[in-house]
Amino acid sequence: MKKLILFTFLATLFISCGSSKIVRQSKKIVKGDWLLETITYGETGKFKVNLLDDASTTCFEGSSWHFIPNNNTGTYNMNTADCPTGNRFFIFTIQEVDKDTGLYDFLLKPTDEKRKSETNRGYRLQLKQLSDLSMQWEQIVSLEGKPFSIFMNFSKVVK
Repeated sequence: MKKLILFTFLATLFISCGSSKIVRQSKKIVKGDWLLETITYGETGKFKVNLLDDASTTCFEGSSWHFIPNNNTGTYNMNTADCPTGNRFFIFTIQEVDKDTGLYDFLLKPTDEKRKSETNRGYRLQLKQLSDLSMQWEQIVSLEGKPFSIFMNFSKVVK
């Protein structure tokens, strides 16, 4: 009887510590190759934005992204002329924020090729929309003391 109670307790603990169904499903969808097609803003106007402390939004538009969810790693590469080239590496996590609404965050941390971060700095992006063919991230930053939204719109590369 004690073994049964212990087994039940451990099974419950194991299940409760695992990823939620929404997060597991999201990782399956994110897996593979994506194209960052456009970057838009929550306000009208022209803005000079540097994403992920790496390059301008102009360089990021058209960039290729590859996600490997089983080890939470990925790469991106900019394909625009006059922009820095070469693979950039990152680790990521999808984190459920609200079980009632199904909202979740995408945590991205740039690393080197060996998955080590020089700055230990990461970015929290809201995963606003995710389907088999498209994905949208929102990053909220401060502009003149007010919240400012940057939207990154991806499309899945179907092979």
